[in-house]
Amino acid sequence: MEERSAATVTVDTAIVGSGFAGLGMAVKLDEAGRRDWLILEKGDTLGGTWRDNEYPGCACDVESHLYSFSFRQNPAWTRTFARQPEIRAYLEDVADHYRLRSRIRLGAHVTGAEWDGTAWDVRLADGTAIRARFVVFGTGALHDPSIPDIEGLDRFAGTAFHSARWDHTHDLRGRRVAVIGTGASAIQFVPAIAPDVESLTLFQRTAPWVLPKADKPIPDDARRRYRRFPLLQRLARTAIYWRHEVLVAGFMNPRLMRVIGRVATTYLDRSFAQDPALKARLTPDFTIGCKRILLSNDYYPALRRDNVHVETTGIARITETGVVTTDGVEHPCDTIVFGTGFRIADSLSRMTITGRDGAKLGDAWRGGMEALLGTTVAGFPNLFLLTGPNTGLGHSSMVLMIESQIPYVLDAMNTVDTHGAAAIDTVRERQDDYNTAIQAKLDKAVWSQGGCGSWYLDEHGRNRTLWPGATFTYRRRTRRIDPADHVLL
Repeated sequence: MEERSAATVTVDTAIVGSGFAGLGMAVKLDEAGRRDWLILEKGDTLGGTWRDNEYPGCACDVESHLYSFSFRQNPAWTRTFARQPEIRAYLEDVADHYRLRSRIRLGAHVTGAEWDGTAWDVRLADGTAIRARFVVFGTGALHDPSIPDIEGLDRFAGTAFHSARWDHTHDLRGRRVAVIGTGASAIQFVPAIAPDVESLTLFQRTAPWVLPKADKPIPDDARRRYRRFPLLQRLARTAIYWRHEVLVAGFMNPRLMRVIGRVATTYLDRSFAQDPALKARLTPDFTIGCKRILLSNDYYPALRRDNVHVETTGIARITETGVVTTDGVEHPCDTIVFGTGFRIADSLSRMTITGRDGAKLGDAWRGGMEALLGTTVAGFPNLFLLTGPNTGLGHSSMVLMIESQIPYVLDAMNTVDTHGAAAIDTVRERQDDYNTAIQAKLDKAVWSQGGCGSWYLDEHGRNRTLWPGATFTYRRRTRRIDPADHVLL
């Protein structure tokens, strides 16, 4: 790492973000002998999504053995589905084990980057700059909270916050709480806070499909066996992996989702057999799978509590003392918690990223985010995206996708060096052909079925989020770059 000036640091590779993507990239750069890198992290600690989301009940909905790096398995997981503190501790362990901390710059909020023909000038909010030959964005999508624009919110006299910015100084005991949103976060924190609050009104726009969660403690003797015989844990991980991959067939062929639909319907029926009116409000009106399927054992029981009310009438406005629905009824509350997810579709293009010939990423993505294999974008040399457009999964672990992209990025970097080039860029026609094929597959999948509007879709109604296939197919395609897809500069 070379100091260029008092305000500029020069490195070979700048990595933005210190979650799974950023840490995994750093580990593999070191292993490849590319040790001149720096992680830029806007927070005051590492961890990405698992640092930001620390609401009560926060946990993963993918099994622990699969939601971890293949090269750094953790025999100490205490539950089938790890909770947030354990996942964050795991990421801290990765940073310590691979001695990454000294090359993580905390409080480094990236506001933009500009290509000058030979390198990227990455700008930070404090006015400093990082000059890097390669830039890898590992920022993920679940970090920019989405709060709906509701009339009167600014006049609310109580306390309001998003689940990803949980106010731990605000004691919820005895409070009248309004929860807006019924996504993956809400189904975790609602059961966690319901026993403590005086009342909880859950404002539901769309009822989600919910399946039971096969979550249980991992016994001490099993953890001892995993520690002593790592092969056993790898076998357990492999079994979990293939169980998840089977689900791809259902997502790509909506008719097959009926099997999972019957399981979810049975779970709903049994949970509200004594309350058909509530069951009716909680019955989804869309094909299962076209929105994220949620896993929970305690969400439905929480909604049966006497102090919990599910409100399905739309929200008209917020007053100083409560939430008013479109039927004119005011629901008094002193606390509002938004479980309304994140701004997914344009999270990276909101930065000012300038590529070749002054091209702006925001302009390139004005019609929707597109990249080649979700990793490179035509016109933006030596810039790589981890968990970029159409790399998301509805059936398995995103860590698998990250571990597939990293070798692709390394191969691109090595290609530049091997040929003595300054940079590698993507051929626009190849990128366009790739995305046309991806969208054609998505048009036939469950996510595009009638009645499905989800955060998977952008403002144009196109799915720019999910990968339409198996993870092993993606891994095969990203094992190395195709020279025909790229041009050396």
